[in-house]
Amino acid sequence: MKKVFLMLTLVITSAISLVSCRETTEKETVIREVEVEKTEPAEEKKGVLERTAEKVDEKVNKEIDKEIDKIGDDN
Repeated sequence: MKKVFLMLTLVITSAISLVSCRETTEKETVIREVEVEKTEPAEEKKGVLERTAEKVDEKVNKEIDKEIDKIGDDN
């Protein structure tokens, strides 16, 4: 009985000492405001598909113009 009482006392004392020594840490959050300038999209910022489509469109328009010249203008 003495051993049980002694063990319980030891366990309770160690539990209290472990809990009471803990420090609480506070986290601070810092919010920064950043200004973003809106600019017009440049030619360099176009995607690969957009640039390719423009080149193909130019070539197709040239071919169409050649065919119209061959047929002649009806006006």
